[in-house]
Amino acid sequence: MKINDALFGLLLLVLGGWVLATVQGYPAIPGQKFGPDLFPGLIACVLCLCGVLLILRGLRLRQVSPWFEGGDWMKSPRHVLNVVILVAAVVGYIVWSEEVGFLPLSSLTLALLMINLRMPVIKSVVLAVILSLVIHVLFYKLLRVPLPWGWLMPIAW
Repeated sequence: MKINDALFGLLLLVLGGWVLATVQGYPAIPGQKFGPDLFPGLIACVLCLCGVLLILRGLRLRQVSPWFEGGDWMKSPRHVLNVVILVAAVVGYIVWSEEVGFLPLSSLTLALLMINLRMPVIKSVVLAVILSLVIHVLFYKLLRVPLPWGWLMPIAW
């Protein structure tokens, strides 16, 4: 699959601009020259610069390269289904993670993805639950990332 660089450049430019607009609202730290907006702002400027360079390159090469060219995998319904399931899993986590919680949602998602990849059902479910628990311990306990509990809030540890 090939997408013209100008489209990715536009995406980077929009993302960089959004980050720059967002960090302008970060509070200043009294007595310091640099605040919490410094590094995200620098990264956003680099994103914008890379976006502009990609747009220029894409526009220059648009005569040679089409805006979009599908790969061979796009002709395979199975491969397209895999991509759709993966994107739906990510969007589903974003939408329902607060309500359902990390552990149930990640277990379900991992199990469905493994079953879709033709792994035996029992093995998929067991492995999905174990992996979700391991990931939860690593992120929640060791790295202190506040993962949502959702339905399991009454038994949160």
